[in-house]
Parts: sequence; structure tokens; C-alpha cells
Amino acid sequence: MKPTRRSIALALAATPLAASPLAGPAFAQGPLAPADKALVDRAVAYLEGLSEAKARFVQTDARGRLTTGQLFMKRPGKARFAYDPPSGLLVVSDGGVVSVQDKRLKTFDQYPLSATPLSLFLARTIRLDRGVTITRVARAADGFSITARDGKKETAGQITLTFTDNPLALAGWAVTDAQGRPTRVQLQGLERASGLDRSLFVLKDPRPKAPGRGKV
Repeated sequence: MKPTRRSIALALAATPLAASPLAGPAFAQGPLAPADKALVDRAVAYLEGLSEAKARFVQTDARGRLTTGQLFMKRPGKARFAYDPPSGLLVVSDGGVVSVQDKRLKTFDQYPLSATPLSLFLARTIRLDRGVTITRVARAADGFSITARDGKKETAGQITLTFTDNPLALAGWAVTDAQGRPTRVQLQGLERASGLDRSLFVLKDPRPKAPGRGKV
């Protein structure tokens, strides 16, 4: 089923976690148990080493509706979520702006990358410190998860990154809004890539310009 534009924005482009670049000493937001800190350090090292990658993804919205597509990622800052037909959705981060195009509804929306969940793992230097508060590190039989929220409490909601073990890999993430409604993205067959075409990460507004638009 086709997801709503709201669920797409929730999962990829409209849940701010940090309004400004993160800085300061690692884990300045509060104490973490040594074992939890070790897992977070491991996750950060892995993500920083994942310069280019591609995968299939399955997205589940708050109503349980499923959509699938292809992900391309190039750090720092670039990602492309191409949804399978008949959705008509395309989400592209060019390194500064996340653009959401819905070909069926003929809409085009943009959000600052710095105000989205994508910035958490697309940054040049991944820092889970000031501006983001880690609220939970959980272990599972086959991996672990890290849950974070806006440390300044200026925005509601949270994001949970999930990792597999042996080998260590990003398995997906879940974004929960202020009302507790989750949207989950599961990655399938994530693999490292190289030489991804720059055009994958460019998405221009396809709507025709109004007469006189753009003129000074």
C-alpha cells in the first residue's frame, strides 16, 4: 500500500534530533554504563567506516502498511530512497537538503538535513554527544539497538538505530513521533559500494515555474 507523505516525512525527513552541529566531548549528555558505551563506540566506528553503501529497504508505517524500495548512501550527507511502484515517492539528500517528491500527488517538499534522523548517521563525523541524548542501549540475541532523542528537549520523538552482530551491520531504524507512533525502516542485503553516481543524490523541483518566478 502507498504510505502517506506524513509517514515518509516522519521516517526520513521531519523528526529533528539536533538543530545544530554536534560538538564537545563524547558522551557529554550523561553517564553510560561501560558496556553500553562500548557498544555505542563500536556502532560509531562502524558507521564512520561506511562511506558508500546500498540496500533494499522495507518501511512499515504506524498503521502497519508496508512499502519497499532501494537505498543508496554516500557519506557525508548523501542518500537516495527510491520507492518501488506504485508509490511514486522519491527521497533524496544532497548533503544539505532532504527533498521528498511524490510523483502521484505532484508534490515536492524539502527539509534541512541537519533537522532529520538521516543526519545521525550521514554526518562526516558521527558524534552521539551534546545535542543528542542516548536514552537506551538494548541487547538482542543477534545484535543491539541505540535509542536517541533531542537532548535539548526542543522536539518530541526519538530514533532507534538497530545493528546486527557477526558481522556488525546497520539493520535499520525506527522513528517514534510525539504521540508514540512508530515508523520503521528495515534494511535488507546492505553492502558496501564504491563509485556511486553523483546524479543519484540530485533531485530538482520538477514542478513548472510560475511566470516570473526566479526573476529579480
